[in-house]
Amino acid sequence: MHFPLMETSSSSWVFKFFFALFIFFLSSSPCFSWRLHPSIINSTIEHQNHTFISEFRVVTRRLLNECPDPNPYLQIEVTPNSNLADEEYVTVTVSGVLVPDEHDWVAMISPSNSDISKCPLNEVLYIETGDLTKLPLLCHYPIKAQYLGVDKDYLKCTKKECKEYDNGKCVLNTCSGSLKFHVINIRTEIEFVFFAGGFDTPCILTRSNPVKFANPKQPLYGHLSSIDSTGTSMRLTWVSGDKEPQQVQYKNRKQTSEVTTFTQDDMCSLLVPSPAKDFGWHDPGFIHSAVMTGLQPSSIYSYKYGSDSVGWSDQFQFRTPPAGGSNELKFLVYGDMGKAPHDASIEHYIQPGALSVVQAVTDEVDSGNVESIFHIGDISYATGFLVEWDFFLQLISPVASQVSYMTAIGNHERDYQESGSVYITPDSGGECGVPYETYFPMPTAAKDKPWYSIEQASVHFTIISTEHDWSENSEQYEWMKRDMAAVDRSKTPWLIFMGHRPMYASTDGVFSVDKNFVKDVEPLLLDNKVDLAFFGHVHNYERTCAVYQEECKAMPTMDENGISTYDNNNYSAPVHAVMGMAGFTLDKFKTDDVDCWSLRRISNFGYVRGHATKEEINFEFVNANTRQIEDRFRIIKRQSSEFVDASQIMNRFAGMPMDEPNTQSDI
Repeated sequence: MHFPLMETSSSSWVFKFFFALFIFFLSSSPCFSWRLHPSIINSTIEHQNHTFISEFRVVTRRLLNECPDPNPYLQIEVTPNSNLADEEYVTVTVSGVLVPDEHDWVAMISPSNSDISKCPLNEVLYIETGDLTKLPLLCHYPIKAQYLGVDKDYLKCTKKECKEYDNGKCVLNTCSGSLKFHVINIRTEIEFVFFAGGFDTPCILTRSNPVKFANPKQPLYGHLSSIDSTGTSMRLTWVSGDKEPQQVQYKNRKQTSEVTTFTQDDMCSLLVPSPAKDFGWHDPGFIHSAVMTGLQPSSIYSYKYGSDSVGWSDQFQFRTPPAGGSNELKFLVYGDMGKAPHDASIEHYIQPGALSVVQAVTDEVDSGNVESIFHIGDISYATGFLVEWDFFLQLISPVASQVSYMTAIGNHERDYQESGSVYITPDSGGECGVPYETYFPMPTAAKDKPWYSIEQASVHFTIISTEHDWSENSEQYEWMKRDMAAVDRSKTPWLIFMGHRPMYASTDGVFSVDKNFVKDVEPLLLDNKVDLAFFGHVHNYERTCAVYQEECKAMPTMDENGISTYDNNNYSAPVHAVMGMAGFTLDKFKTDDVDCWSLRRISNFGYVRGHATKEEINFEFVNANTRQIEDRFRIIKRQSSEFVDASQIMNRFAGMPMDEPNTQSDI
């Protein structure tokens, strides 16, 4: 969550642009010796176009200093140094160090030909932030970095090597240290660079040779999504370095992929380039998508994807979701996941709970008790550093390759100034929804209209974008109204509404809840008798009473097992739940003046497990670290006889013996 940037007149920026251009040419002159004061050069004001500020992230904005006293003994070795697998750990060893320092660090760079010594003219591009430094450190952002002190032997110089002898006695020892980096196939060559000076005053000491992946065109990171409510078709989307169409093979059938990609020109930017437009850019390769048809709902199939020319994926099994209108659905819901490194690296935006949640969700899916997953916004937190989409896709592959992985867009996928988003923050880092919609094609009506609905078993899901115009009479508002009004409650008695930003949250964040969003959209939920409203954005778990306009319209009862039951036989209002606790650093709750509508508040990493039938829907909040259930609630609703269709009657009596017909007439 971020404050909107202050608007500035175009004439002001024109003046600043030409003023900075003038300064640039002057500063390029050898006769011009003036420099900005360090407090201005290193201030966070110059980073206002970033979505997150950290010591590591602003390394691209530092002056590149020459390392004093060059060391002729320095070497950096990478093992293995060629033909990297699609996922493995590489060892980076730095040797020949004369004086180990706690500020020595190693960065992983890609592509390997990135210019990390000069960025000509970049100071002109950074005008909007007021950044007039001579040169930033890197033209391309380091994927990850580790301090060499992670190896405890490095600072102690436990591993010594003598470089000079005098009369048989060693007079000059050097030290070495080793680091493990988790590497995945990102198609481009990678390189490791050894820096001194920490992140504030870095200078390059040495760099490795480029390291290649064995197959940069390998098809990878396949993930599934539903295209409709029938359960008879599934979309598979994957990434490859090959632009030629490939295939998904399944059930003695095959489907050819449609291929797309996006470029830097598709990214949003202002006078100052966004990370996505500039130093955060990484070539996404090619995104393939194919629809598997001719399937049966609630069934298991095997598949693989790729081609003979570039290779094939492993064989996977997946489960189709139940058809809309059938009885039972088992699903998971969470938001705000992101990713975290599998090694000791520092990255620009780490979501510390992501690994434990993904592992717990993987175990759930592997058990066979999950038919669908809903991830409601803030998907990867790449925010303009495009290679991090690859790391996220690799992270969720164990689950998204097995069941339908449905998503909603969040602020960190879409928001950017002057891009048409409701909120004028730089939260997407200039992505403006383009990578998200390319990697996660949902059954939406059109590009940049990321709202849709889908039915699975007894549940109708209405999924909206809180980042696009939802105001009364807007296109999305009218769609919401039509979609929810058209739900056939005899077929799908449960109506669940999903979006990223919540209507209720017990946190002190200024932008946790948008009162205008509540004012315009909450009446639609009541009018259409929405049973549940699920949101993310706030990074914790919270459940409400049946609430409308901040008033409890009904309270659940609680049994001896601690399960809260909402009785919707006499509908009163929706139950709201925030579930943005799947990875991002957790938010704290207010400690005083807790609102009466807030019934359960948990600040732990986890996810929500759902189980729906025609007459009951159950939910459990699962702590990902302990696997303990920390909240249970259910909603019950008897089906009126007018809502029972013939198929339900036939299913109920299926397999039961029938009475023999009476052939005699009554007397």
